[in-house]
Formats: sequence, structure tokens, C-alpha cells
Amino acid sequence: MAIVKPFKGLRPPKEIAAGLSCLPYDVMNSQEAAKMAEGKDYSLLHITRAEIDCEQDVDVHSDEVYSKSAENFQNFKKQGWLVPEPEPRFYIYAQTMNGRTQYGIVGSAACSDYENGIIKKHELTRPDKEEDRMVHIRTNNANLEPVFFSYKAVPEIDAIVKGIVENQEPEYDFVAEDDGFGHHFWVVKDADTNNQLETLFAEKVPCTYVADGHHRTAAAARVGLERKAANPNHTGDEEYNYFMAVHFPDDQLEIIDYNRVVKDLNGLSEEQFLEKLSTSFDVTEKGAEIYKPSMLHEFGMYLAGKWYSLQAKPGTYNDQDPIGVLDVTILSGEVLDKLLDINDLRTSKRIDFIGGIRGLEELKKRVDSGEMKVAFALYPVSMQQLIDIADTGNIMPPKTTWFEPKLRSGLVIHEL
Repeated sequence: MAIVKPFKGLRPPKEIAAGLSCLPYDVMNSQEAAKMAEGKDYSLLHITRAEIDCEQDVDVHSDEVYSKSAENFQNFKKQGWLVPEPEPRFYIYAQTMNGRTQYGIVGSAACSDYENGIIKKHELTRPDKEEDRMVHIRTNNANLEPVFFSYKAVPEIDAIVKGIVENQEPEYDFVAEDDGFGHHFWVVKDADTNNQLETLFAEKVPCTYVADGHHRTAAAARVGLERKAANPNHTGDEEYNYFMAVHFPDDQLEIIDYNRVVKDLNGLSEEQFLEKLSTSFDVTEKGAEIYKPSMLHEFGMYLAGKWYSLQAKPGTYNDQDPIGVLDVTILSGEVLDKLLDINDLRTSKRIDFIGGIRGLEELKKRVDSGEMKVAFALYPVSMQQLIDIADTGNIMPPKTTWFEPKLRSGLVIHEL
């Protein structure tokens, strides 16, 4: 069963929480981070993207940047911009986008659960990105940014969260200027409620799922294991055995489409490409109006100023297989690989990926500009598909899931 515990968080005072919190480190470049932090001495970006306080063009993976991050972190604590809780607590973190709100529980997950597979993943990680986050955690001795987990909904946990939200004023409640979404945060102060939540996870939640943040999860767990190996007096109760995650029930989450644009047709004319597509798809021209796929195994395609519906034919997918049922698998096998000779989505320079949060207008724009030749709009993956893949030990193809809103960093921090 899953281990999820309360912890003594570091949190900003209410009056600066909105300005201190920020988007995750990996959704922006250095220039964007500098612009977001401009005029905000207490923006957490001074810690998570500390290169903004170093010389221009500094290597973001240099010792200078990591040291600056740690220096800034200590200064934030000295300035009173981050204040420790008096005792271990859970937190409720809710996000509102397009009128829909999802409620997560911030708690510390166990490094041992990641090691033994109770925390389940669905993506591969890159060693260089893991190492970067490991150095960041080691240098600061803290998990500065939460990871995004899910679990199969438990009515008793839902009821506790509902009671807190309805009867307690949120500690933080704001609309972020950089994403336009609502962020709401409650501190669970009652000791009995904290104990009850910890017990419910231990009794009712057999496993948790990494929704977003595979590299941060892997890095945090590996640092915990490093600390364990280096401590001859290790007991298992040390704070380094845990890392910070926001746990959302699966029935509250929606995955957004993750679309593709391709630079060329691999030497084919538009007519030849359409003809070859008809082998695997029922191709229907839809005209100039943006066309969004409305069901599994249907794709929208934009080519030469026109939108098309591509309905996958039987035999191109396997609904009994957790990978074979995915539309990204169909598109990769029947189009990208077979027709366009794009075999490795991780390394090919001929393809790019666009999160659905930017809308299908972005696909049209990229093609109309001449930068790209063709665009494909995909029906989003479901949470059940993600769970099926993780439960069977499979790995999703690259760039399959997009979660929005992104978790704010800085509402609470977990020190090791």
C-alpha cells in the first residue's frame, strides 16, 4: 500500500504567496524565467532558475548556478519569505481552469515506494535530466517543486477534502498572472485529520501514479536512496526518505491532447500523401474550418490549407493492448514511421510537439507559416489508459500526455 505522510512544510506568508510562487522550472527557458521574475525579488524562480542571477549565457548546469540557487534559498529563509510549519501537516491544493476545479493532497511520498514499484510510472527518463534535478536537490537539501501524482479515487478521502474546503478558509487563493488559472491552498491543521488521511492512504490506496514530473520523481527518490546508503545509523524515519508530491484522485483529472507537426512529406506530393493515407485511414476532407477529433482512433489533419478527418481502419490498432490502443501508436506506426520515415520521436528534427493548451490554431499557424508541412490533431489519452499502461509495466510513447494546469512551485517546500 502507498505511504503518504504529512511533513513540516516551508511556506510563504499569505501576502506574498502569489508573487513567490511560479511555474515549474522546465516549462520555460532562461530568458522567459528572467522576464517572469523581473521586479520580484521573492519569486521562487531565483531558486529554481538561479541562472537569472548569474552572468548572461552561463551554463545552466554549472556549479555557479547550483551554488547561487542554494544561496538564494538560504536568503529567502532569512528574509522570512519562507517560514517553517510548527508540525507535520498535509495540505490541500486545488486548481481551477475553464470553470473546472481539481483537488489534490500535498504530502510526502516514500522513496521506497518508487524503488519497489508502488509508485508507478509510464514514461522513460533521461539520465542527464535526472542528474540535473539530483544536483539541485542535493545542493538545496530540499524538494523545492512538487511532482504531480494520481491515485484511484477513495470516497473517504474525497469526503475529508470536501469537508476542509467547505468549512475552512483557504490559506492562499489567487489567479496567477502567468497562467491565468486559479490556485487555492488549505493547510490541514487538525492532528486527527492528518492522522486519518495518512491511515486512509495506507489502507485504501494500493499504489500511486506519476502523472507529470517523471524526472523530478526519479531524482528525488535517488537522492533519498543515496542518503540512506551514506548513513550508517539509518532508521527509515529520516525526512530524506520522502519527497513532496501532490496526489489527485484519478476521476478529477483530464489529460489534454498532445499534437504533432511535421516539416516535410518525405518526398511525397500532397496528392501522393493523401492517397497513401487512404490505405490505413478513411480520409474525409473537412475544408478550412479547424477540425478537432471527437473520438478515439480519429485524427484531425491540416495540410495545404485544408483540414481532414482521418478515421483509423480496423487492423491498425489493438483495443486489447494498452499500447496498441493508443492513437499515438497508430499515428507513429501508420504515418510517421511508414510514410514519413520518422522512426525516433525523441531525436528526429523533422517533428515537433504542441500541447493542446495552445489550441489547434497553433497547428494551423505553424503550417500556414511554411515552417511545417502537415499537422496532426490527436484525441487525448484518458486517465484509464495511463493507469492501464502503468499497471502493466508498459511505457507510453514520447509526448503522449499533457496535464494542465501545471502545479505552482513555492506554495510549500519540503526540506530533507
